[in-house]
Amino acid sequence: MNKKSAMTIVFMTVFIDLMGFGILIPILPTFASIELNVPDYGIGIIVASFSLVQFLFNPVFGRVSDKFGRRPIILITLLFTSLSYIVFAIADSFFLLLLARIMAGFGGSNLAVAQAYMADITEQKDRSKGMGLIGAAFGLGFVFGPLIGGWLSEYGYAVAGYAAAGFSFVAFLFAFFALKESNTYKNTKEKVSLRLIDTNLAKKVLTNPSIGILVIIFFIIVFSMANIYGTFSLLGYKHYHFSDQQNGLQFGIMGIVAVIVQGGLIRVLSKKFFDKTLVIAGTAFMMVGLGLIPYGQNFMGVAIVVAVLSIGTGILQPTILSMISKYSPDNQQGEILGLNQSFGSLARVFGPMWGGFSFDFIGYEFPFLTGAAFTLIVLFITIFLLNPENLKKIEYV
Repeated sequence: MNKKSAMTIVFMTVFIDLMGFGILIPILPTFASIELNVPDYGIGIIVASFSLVQFLFNPVFGRVSDKFGRRPIILITLLFTSLSYIVFAIADSFFLLLLARIMAGFGGSNLAVAQAYMADITEQKDRSKGMGLIGAAFGLGFVFGPLIGGWLSEYGYAVAGYAAAGFSFVAFLFAFFALKESNTYKNTKEKVSLRLIDTNLAKKVLTNPSIGILVIIFFIIVFSMANIYGTFSLLGYKHYHFSDQQNGLQFGIMGIVAVIVQGGLIRVLSKKFFDKTLVIAGTAFMMVGLGLIPYGQNFMGVAIVVAVLSIGTGILQPTILSMISKYSPDNQQGEILGLNQSFGSLARVFGPMWGGFSFDFIGYEFPFLTGAAFTLIVLFITIFLLNPENLKKIEYV
């Protein structure tokens, strides 16, 4: 299997799986609010539980994939994700919905493994392109998934849950028959740590001048965006009076812009501009987009602001992931990318919890303004601290 075919297969696997995930994005908060009478802060807890499990298991799966290979981890997690959506479909209480999201978080802890797979099959000069393809797969999943979810919610939230389960199971079948192993560095004779949190590795990574600052920037960016995960649909439903279909369309717009940026534009930009320049530009777009969401006035105004936000996130995600991969050792790609995703998942725990709390008790604008304020911090960090001369590939962490 050549490199182009392998990239296409991992792209399709992530896309199909994320389409199932995307189905629930616009309807999960309204389902919890309307059908289960869960308060806004409770919705924040449900959304955060998904990321808490990812925080715990992303680095474990990354380390295991470094030893045993990427393929078995991807297959197992896809199957578990499909099962979690079935539990969502039958959820009739806060605790059953919480269980469904915990299971989904376990199944969704394969992102770092997919990124490591892409790192395995690409050279450093093509790394941004490879990470951009994964981002584009996410974007496409967020184009079709929320649109399908909003439409299916008309027939019942359970129908949407079963559809999501079906898409993830299709992704499992596709990966089972088409995805070949990519990890040529695996060594099954060495022992692998199954600790949920490798504090020694985290300390070494965070204090390393080449990749520590990038992981910190990634954490703050994800936290800033995660403030709106559970609140954007609530803002649409309670403040703008959007329907589930309209909320789905807004998420679809996010996905379309992300696909354009990460699927094609980032390749051109990464060749013409330095990584630092791209991070500055992406951060500026993201900050403006987050800050203006509560003031969009109507559907079209919010759509324009969401597009600006998505340009920023579309530039930032593949650029930062590519930089972390470039400066990480080849035989620790899964481990370090897994640790980075773990920090990202931790940010997705704090973000929705703060977002739900501030939305409920302070004001509907605050989750979005908080995200904009933290993104401004990233802008200052990038301008004054992210110096290219301090970044270099390391042999071992």
